[in-house]
Amino acid sequence: MISYDDFYAIAPFSLGKSEKKHMLTQRLLDLTNLHIEACPQYADMMRGIGFSPSDCKSYFDIPFLPVSLFKDLELLSVEKNDVVKTMTSSGTTGQAVSKIYLNKATAANQQKTLAKIVSDFTGASRMPMIIIDSPSVLKDRSMFSARGAGILGFSIFGTDRIYALDENMELDIPAIENFLSKHKGKNILLFGFTSIVWQHFYLELKRKEHKLDLSDGILIHGGGWKKLINQAVSKAEYKNLLRDLCGLSNIHDYYGMVEQTGCIYVECEHGHLHASVFSDIIMRRHIDFSPCDFGQSGIVQVVSVIAESYPGHSLLTEDEGVILGEDTCPCGRLGKFFHISGRLKQAEIRGCSDTYEGIR
Repeated sequence: MISYDDFYAIAPFSLGKSEKKHMLTQRLLDLTNLHIEACPQYADMMRGIGFSPSDCKSYFDIPFLPVSLFKDLELLSVEKNDVVKTMTSSGTTGQAVSKIYLNKATAANQQKTLAKIVSDFTGASRMPMIIIDSPSVLKDRSMFSARGAGILGFSIFGTDRIYALDENMELDIPAIENFLSKHKGKNILLFGFTSIVWQHFYLELKRKEHKLDLSDGILIHGGGWKKLINQAVSKAEYKNLLRDLCGLSNIHDYYGMVEQTGCIYVECEHGHLHASVFSDIIMRRHIDFSPCDFGQSGIVQVVSVIAESYPGHSLLTEDEGVILGEDTCPCGRLGKFFHISGRLKQAEIRGCSDTYEGIR
């Protein structure tokens, strides 16, 4: 039996294809059996499709749940009184939101996983941190939105932290400048959601014709590109404009979702998103859900070794993407690397930053 700790003991991008497939298959089958035993709704679904774990040759054969199920059903594999945190997905007004139930162990493993993945890109040392958001997002500590969870999760990387935006989502330039002066000569970590960084940070600085020196900064951002696509802002332009205005050249996008918090996919120096040892990604053909070949666009399926308190270890998302390769990225990280093409047509618009209603 392979446990979460077996994965945690491994460097996050160090497993080659065959060894990773072997370990993931064992771990995900164990999780499947756990959820069949502990979650009645999940057991009913597996029984309804005639699934037997003994028939699985690899984790590709384990059934996936559509992420939308978490909006309609309370799916948990622990007792309600063992739930220490409930995560909610992004959702525009009137939309149902996913609810993800975490016990102490799963919540802790999410945080450990996030730290291990991100430190591979930022280094092991914590840094002074600018959170490009408002502190008002963190209200109910027992129930977090995807945006609040992202802020709280990434906050562990900061030795000293400030919010760049005030309670009204207004950019606080004096506070930022004081913070940069206080930490002059140090590397600065910046974190925010993609369109919030654009709308409330970049565009505000540009409007006020104010430049900040963030040449020693590392920006990590994620949460959806739809708002920026609507404004005709490409990923390349996003990076170039931030570099020109702030000197920021070390910028990493990431892909992730509240249904598998912790298992994020971070963009490397070559612009590729990477799957770590804690997770994997499969593209499924629209017509029959069979696995796509590398280079072929399909629906994104994600698997995670973390999800013990709820059956979220194998999920079909509402996104489309393309796997570019495996174990061969020029950055040297092993595992699959890919890009996300966008949302499926008619899928609900969501994304941690896209659902902030103040963005137009």
